[in-house]
Amino acid sequence: MSKRILIAPLDWGLGHATRCIPLIGHIEALGHIAVIAAEGRPLVVLQAEFPNREFIEFVGYQISYPKGGGMAWKMGVAAPRIIKRIAAEHLELNAIIAKHHIDAVISDNRFGLYTSKVPCVYITHQVMIKSPFFEPLLYELHMRYMNRYTEVWVPDYETNGLSGDLGHKYPLPRNGKFIGPLSRFLPSKSEITRDILVLISGPEPQRTRFEHVVLEHLEKFEGSAMAVLGTPEIEHERTDKQGHRLVPHLPTEQMEQAIKESGLIISRSGYSTIMDLSVLGKKAVFVPTPGQTEQEYLGHIFNGNRQHLLMLQRDFNLEKAWKNSENFSGFPATTSQTYMNHLERFINGLS
Repeated sequence: MSKRILIAPLDWGLGHATRCIPLIGHIEALGHIAVIAAEGRPLVVLQAEFPNREFIEFVGYQISYPKGGGMAWKMGVAAPRIIKRIAAEHLELNAIIAKHHIDAVISDNRFGLYTSKVPCVYITHQVMIKSPFFEPLLYELHMRYMNRYTEVWVPDYETNGLSGDLGHKYPLPRNGKFIGPLSRFLPSKSEITRDILVLISGPEPQRTRFEHVVLEHLEKFEGSAMAVLGTPEIEHERTDKQGHRLVPHLPTEQMEQAIKESGLIISRSGYSTIMDLSVLGKKAVFVPTPGQTEQEYLGHIFNGNRQHLLMLQRDFNLEKAWKNSENFSGFPATTSQTYMNHLERFINGLS
C-alpha cells in the first residue's frame, strides 16, 4: 500500500528545496506519494520540478540577510520571531497530518515538524550550528530539537566528509545517521563546451547584490559564460553585451547539463551546491554570502585543501577567478547514492 509522505524544506535560499528533489523522486519511484509543503521561491522551484503534485503553501521562517555583514546579530534579533514560527509549525503539523492523511514527515532543517502521531525525519548537515560565539550552547539547543525526531539524517559521508566541523565536530544525536550526499544529479561526464557557469542564489538582499557584481564583470569577460540568476519566479532569459546567456532558473536536467559542460563553476559555498558539485566532480570558485558563517567556513576548508578557490564578494574579480582557479584541483567524481537505501529502509518500516 502506498504511503503519503510530507516533505517540507527550509525557506533559506533554494538549496534545501533542491536537495529534496532526489528524495521526492525516489519516493515516487518506490510507488509512494510525496506531499510537498513550502512557500516562496522553494515552492516555485518544486512546483516546476513536480507539476500536478499535491502542494501545501506552508509559511517558513522568512529569513533575510543584512546588506553588509553581521549575520549573527541579525539572527539574534530575529530569534524570537523564528522561535515563535517553530512553535506554530509544530502545532500546525497535526492538522496537516489529519487533513492530508500523512503517514510520515521529512523535514529539511525545519525545527518544529516532529510529532508522536507519525514517524518524522529531520535532515541537517549542520549538527553544530556555525557561529562566531556560543557554538557549544547552540549545539545543545539543536540537540534538544533533533532528539524529538524519529531519525536525524546527515547528508554527508561518515568519514572524509564534505561538511567538516558542521557534521563531525560533535557527536550525532542518538537517532542520527550519515546518509551520504543528497544531490539531484547523477554522476557522469560531459564534454566541456563553456568556460564559466555562474550560479547565483540565496536569500535577499545578498542574492541581488551578488547578481549586480557578477553581471558587471561578465560584460567584460570575453570567454564563454552563462549565469543562472536564482529567480525562478521570472520567466524570460536575456543576454548581456558579450552575448552571455542570463537565465532566471533551470530545471534539474538542464541545470545538470549546464554544470557538466562548464569548465569552472562560480557559486556560493552553500552546502547543497557543494554536494551537487562533488557528485559531478567539478571545480568551483566559492563566493560566500557575506556574514554567512557556515558558507565562509566551508569556503575556507576547500580553499585550504586546494580544491576550490575562495574569493570574497567584496573582492570578486571574474578574470582573476578564472586565472587563479587553475591552481586548484576540484572535486573527484563520486558514485555515492546511499541516501536511497536509508529512504527505502525508513518507508519500509512504516506501519
